[in-house]
Amino acid sequence: MVTKLPKVDVVTVGVGWMGAIVALELTKAGYKVVGLERGKDRSIADNLHQHDELRYGYGLRAELLRDPAKDTFTHRHNENQSARPFRSKMSVTMGVDVGGSGSHWQGQAIRFYPYDFEIRSKTIERYGVGRIENWMALQDWGITYDEIEPYYDKMEKTLGVSGEEDPVGVKRSNPYPNPPMPDTPLLKLFREAAKSSGYHPFSSPGAIATESYKNPDGAQYGACQYCAYCMFFSCEYGAKADPAVHVVPLAKKTGNYEVRTHAYVKRILYNGNKATGVLYVDTQTGEEFEQPAEIVALTAFQMNNVRLLLLSGIGKPYNPKNGTGVIGRNYTDHTLYPASVGYFEDKKFNLYAGSGSNVIAVTDFAGDNVDHTKLDYLHGIQITCSQLGLLPIGYYSTVPYGTPTWGKEFKKNLLHYTYRNVVLSGQIGFIPSKYNYLDLDPTYTDEYGDPLIRITNDYTDNDKKLAQLVLDKQEELLKAMGVDILDKGIVPEHPHQFIGTHTAGGAIMGEDPETSAVNSYMQMWDMDNLFVCGASAFPHHGVGNPTNTAGALTYRAAEGMIEYLKNGGSQ
Repeated sequence: MVTKLPKVDVVTVGVGWMGAIVALELTKAGYKVVGLERGKDRSIADNLHQHDELRYGYGLRAELLRDPAKDTFTHRHNENQSARPFRSKMSVTMGVDVGGSGSHWQGQAIRFYPYDFEIRSKTIERYGVGRIENWMALQDWGITYDEIEPYYDKMEKTLGVSGEEDPVGVKRSNPYPNPPMPDTPLLKLFREAAKSSGYHPFSSPGAIATESYKNPDGAQYGACQYCAYCMFFSCEYGAKADPAVHVVPLAKKTGNYEVRTHAYVKRILYNGNKATGVLYVDTQTGEEFEQPAEIVALTAFQMNNVRLLLLSGIGKPYNPKNGTGVIGRNYTDHTLYPASVGYFEDKKFNLYAGSGSNVIAVTDFAGDNVDHTKLDYLHGIQITCSQLGLLPIGYYSTVPYGTPTWGKEFKKNLLHYTYRNVVLSGQIGFIPSKYNYLDLDPTYTDEYGDPLIRITNDYTDNDKKLAQLVLDKQEELLKAMGVDILDKGIVPEHPHQFIGTHTAGGAIMGEDPETSAVNSYMQMWDMDNLFVCGASAFPHHGVGNPTNTAGALTYRAAEGMIEYLKNGGSQ
C-alpha cells in the first residue's frame, strides 16, 4: 500500500550539488522543499578523521562511492554487442549519501567556452556547414555564454573558488573569490616549460579555499592544508566545497527544507502533461510513499535523471536508427584521459603534499581557440600538470615502462622514481555522436526489477585525433621540462575499461523540442513543472570538468522554478 503524503511546493530527487542549490534558492524564497536522498545523511562532523586511505581511497574500499552491487549500469561499444554490467566502483565514480559526488570530487571548477554554448552555429559561421559530418549530433544549447556568465559568477562565489584568470580564456564579470593555489617546485617547472614553449599556463580554478572564506550565503570555509586527502575523500577542514557542508545546512536553517534519507525514487508521477509528484520507497522499511509537489526537480546523478525519465515514460526515447526522440540522446563523457609521464634522475620533489585542485593548465588549444580550417577535427584540448599529493598505498606505483611488476628491480625503481616523476594529464572536448546514447537495458534489472540504464558508447575518430594531440603536446612539454625518461601515452582503440567520472547528456537542452528534452531553464518541454538539472542537460562535453557549468545552469533553473510558482503554474 502506498502512503500519500502532504503536498509541498518542490520535491527534489537527489541531494548533491544540484539538489542543494535548488533547495537553498527555493527555501530562501519562502517555498517548502523536500529533498529525497537514497543514501544516509552527512555533515561536517562526518568528515573528521578522514585520513584513511584504505577506507576511502581510489581503487580500495572507496566508501564514498556507490556500491555497484546495489546500483550499476551496463555498457557496450555499439548496437551489435551485448551490454554487460559494471562491477567496479571505479567504473562510474558516483557518490552516495547526502552531498553525492560533490563530497568526494576534486573541486576543479572550470568554465566552458562561448564556442561550447553555440557550437553548431559558430562552427557553421567559421567553417561552413560542410564541417559538420553526418555522425555528429551537434546542436546549440539554447543559451549563450553571456547569458550564463552571471550564474557562473554566482556558482563560483558559492564554491569559494580559488584561481588565476586564464590569459586565453573567457571574459569574467568578477575575479575569483579566493587567490590561486601556490605553485610548488614541480608546478613552477611546468609553468616555465609551458611559457618557454609559447603557451599561456595559469593556475586552474578549484573549489578549494586557499584562505578562510565566507560565501554570500554565510557558509564558512577553512583554508586548504594541502594534506592530499582530497579526491575521493571528504574535507575535514571544510576547505573543499561540499553541498553537505556548505549548502544543505543553510537550506535547513530556513525552516522550509526537509531531507529524507534512505528514500529511493522509483517513478515520477503525472497526470497528462503535469507532474504530480514522485513515488519512492524507504529502503530501510520497504514502505512506499507518494510525495505530491507543485514542482518536481530531478537533481540526481546524470544517468539516474535519464533513467527515471525513461522508467516513468516521460519524453520520447531516442532512436539512433532514425535520429528521432530526445531521452537518451547525445551521451558524452570524459572517458578518454590521455596522460604521459616523465622521470628525472637528479630532480626530486615533495609530492606527498597537494590537493585536488593544485593544477596548472594550458588551454591554448581548447574549444575553438585555434583555427580549425586546415585541421581534420573539431573542438580542442586542455593539458594539466597537477600536484594532488601522494598517499601511502595507492599512488606509489609510478615506474618507467619496462620495469618488472615485482621483484628487486621493481622495488629499486619504485624507491628511486616515486618523488622524481611528473604526470601530465589532458581532457578533450567530446563531439557528440548519433551512435552514443542511453536507453534501458533489456536484460539486467535492479533489486526492484526495473531495467538498468544501458550506455552505448565508443570513441570517434575526432576523439582519437584530439587525444593524440594531447599526447603530442605532452611530449613537447615534458621535453621542455628536461625529463630524462619520457613515457608517452597511447590512444586506445575503444574504451577498454570504462571509467565514467564526467558523464553527460541524455536529457539535453536546446531550442527545439524535436531535438532536446529541456529548455534553457532545465524545464521539460513536455511537462512544464518538471525540471531536470545537472550534466544530463549538456548537448556535448567541453574540455573542462562539468560541475561548475551544471551548477550555473541549476542556479538559472532555480530562478525559473521561482518564477513558475509565483505565476501560479505558468512561465
